[in-house]
Amino acid sequence: MNNINVRLLSWTNDPEKVVGYAARICYSSEGPLELLDNLTQEQIQKSIRTVKKRGHLSVLEHASFTFLVDGCSRVCTHQLVRHRLASYSQRSQRYVNEKNQGFVVPATIEKNLSAMEAYQKHISESKELYEKLINMGIPKEDARFVMPQSVKTTIVVTMNARELLHFFGLRMCRRAQWEIREVATLMLREVKKVAPTIFEDAGPECIARGYCPEGNTKCYEEVIQQWK
Repeated sequence: MNNINVRLLSWTNDPEKVVGYAARICYSSEGPLELLDNLTQEQIQKSIRTVKKRGHLSVLEHASFTFLVDGCSRVCTHQLVRHRLASYSQRSQRYVNEKNQGFVVPATIEKNLSAMEAYQKHISESKELYEKLINMGIPKEDARFVMPQSVKTTIVVTMNARELLHFFGLRMCRRAQWEIREVATLMLREVKKVAPTIFEDAGPECIARGYCPEGNTKCYEEVIQQWK
């Protein structure tokens, strides 16, 4: 059973105030401390929306968010770490024995009885071989070579708000692989709790652009209806 758990572990204290203040300080002649003390919620929201509209996104980098992502596969994290403007700490297969770890099952396999039987057989045999190699004195870092990519893993991810918006734009697209799309959706749900204005329009790139960047008009029309 696939149960991906995403939890927001920590974030910049009052992230929207930090971003809004950073945006306003660039153009204000008011003293920096006075500006900070007098900043209203309305001004914060207005500043955030203005810089996003104008594409002045560097101020979003002042807010960062750290997530726990647990229960996804190594297939998923291999895609995740391609987002280079982020920090990652993943459970190591060199040091942690993987024999009791679960495995992610794609829905296309799960709903096909024959495919599911073959898949479970392969997983079982791989785990048996993995344990056998370790019992033969093979180091875990070498025994892991027989483990399928579907093995579940745990990773801690830190991204700033600007990179998160980019990440959501790419990975919530319907053309993204289903598992990382689910992770991105869960991450967005978490950050909206603490920074609703920053992420109020986050989602697939087509939502922000008003068209599909890959030219798929039919897909764009369907996504727009779902987003409403």
